[in-house]
Formats: sequence, C-alpha cells, structure tokens
Amino acid sequence: MELNLRTMTTECRNENTMDMDTMTPLEVVTVMNREDEKIPLAIRAALPQIARCAELARDAIQSGGRIVYMGAGTSGRLGVLDAVECPPTFGVSPETVVGLVASGTAAFSRPDEAAEDSPEEGRKDLTSIGFRKGDLLIGIAASGRTPYVLGGLAYARELGCRTACVVCNPNSPMAAAAELAIEVFPGPECLTGSTRLKAGTCQKLILNMISTAAMVGCGKVYQNLMVDVQPSNAKLVVRARDIVMEATGCDPETAEKAMAQAGNHAKTAITMILADCSAEEARERLTRAGGHVRQAILN
Repeated sequence: MELNLRTMTTECRNENTMDMDTMTPLEVVTVMNREDEKIPLAIRAALPQIARCAELARDAIQSGGRIVYMGAGTSGRLGVLDAVECPPTFGVSPETVVGLVASGTAAFSRPDEAAEDSPEEGRKDLTSIGFRKGDLLIGIAASGRTPYVLGGLAYARELGCRTACVVCNPNSPMAAAAELAIEVFPGPECLTGSTRLKAGTCQKLILNMISTAAMVGCGKVYQNLMVDVQPSNAKLVVRARDIVMEATGCDPETAEKAMAQAGNHAKTAITMILADCSAEEARERLTRAGGHVRQAILN
C-alpha cells in the first residue's frame, strides 16, 4: 500500500509560509517564532496524558525498571538526548533512562533515515538491551507510523510491559498500538515536512516534562533544586555546594564541610544540616524516606 503523506498534518503546507523563499532572514525567523508560539498551547490539551506517562515512568524506576525511549531520525535523537542528560542531572545510572534510535548511535551524527522502515530492527534493538517486564517503552514519532517503533511497541506488549507514545498526527498506528498515547498536534511545519522544527520542539518539551516529573516523584528534587546532581566537574562542584547553601541557608564553609562528610552528595549534606545529624544518619533517613528530603528531615 502506498504511503499517503498528504493525510498527515505534519506533512501539510503551512499557509503562513507559502512565500518563505521571498522572505528576509528577519521575516523568516519572525514567522517561525509566531508558529512556535502555538506549541505550548497544543501541548496543554495533552497534559493529563503526559502526567500519566510520568507516573508510569516513576513507577518503573522505583520498581527497578527502566525508561526506554525509541524513535527514528529527529525523534530518536531527542530520546537519546533526554536519556543522556538524566545521569548528571538526577544522579541516576546511565541504564535507568535509555534512548534507542534506528540504526544505532551512529545515527545521532550521521542520519540513516532508511533504518526506520524495519519493525524487526525495533524488536532486535529492545532485545539487545535486555528489555524486560518492568521497563516502560515510550515510542516517539512525529508521523505516528514509524515501523521501527511499531515493531518495538508490539514486542513490548508481548512481554506485558507498559507502553506509551508521543506523536504529532491524529489517528496514528502508534497511538493505537500503545497503552497510553500522548497526541499533540502543533500543525504544519514552516518548512513543509521538516519535523525537526515544530514537531521536534513539541517532542522535546514533552520529554522534558516526562523525565523531570518522574524524577521529582523519585525524590531527585528538593524544592526546585537538583539535589542528586553529580559534581563531576569544577562547575558542578560549585553548583552542588550552592544547592546545599540554597536549600539550607548555610554559609559556604558549612556547605563545603557537609559535602565533604557526605561524600560530595548534596542531598545527604542538605539532610545533615536540616536534620542536624551525621552523614550516616542522613543516609538512613533518606533510605527510609525513599530519597525524599522533605520526609527525611521530618523523620
């Protein structure tokens, strides 16, 4: 059966940019900015589904499972990007959030668009990472019909895994295949069919929400501070110290002393100061509280 791209919103022509080739650079970026303003409003309608996906992601992590993003092209690369940012931001292992892109990591810098046409490759890639029950699969595709992702979703459902998808076209095969469908329609692209633009921005914002809300639920945030940040370079060492100071109102010397006693773990140092306890007791409190600082300092 011939694929009819004209039925997809993301492939339609945008009436506001029909004369893009005659525009000045300022006019191009102005009309793009106006179109991008529509994205948060489009996402708003799907906030309940996004929140539900974050709950599934939180539950997967807390039960020892993983979040696995899967996509091709821009969608796959956005999944990889969100995944690799989680360890330094939230202190989770690199295996906690995994990004799979059709044709492998080489596709991150050298696109291989043909790889998305194989559902078998989707199943194979999940098998290669030991995808198992307890993991959450989130398929990502602007079109909502990528065979690579559909193959992965089918395999995940066979295993009894929770599944979700992020798509930018209505009535898509992926929305039908996933347990939870996040469907957001940002409208035709400024440059017809270039889904790295509005659709890609839409997907990036949604992935930001899912991973951040999930990690908040796992106790990786106190107030609005990244208390599990990994101080792996000079900038992050200072950031971790400043986080301790912000959370507790202490001076730099107190923060640095607590950080040293806590093994450079900001969350432990914060709990030590606020609960007026040793590093050992702070770790015990955090364990009992499931990693949540608020509960740890009260118990």
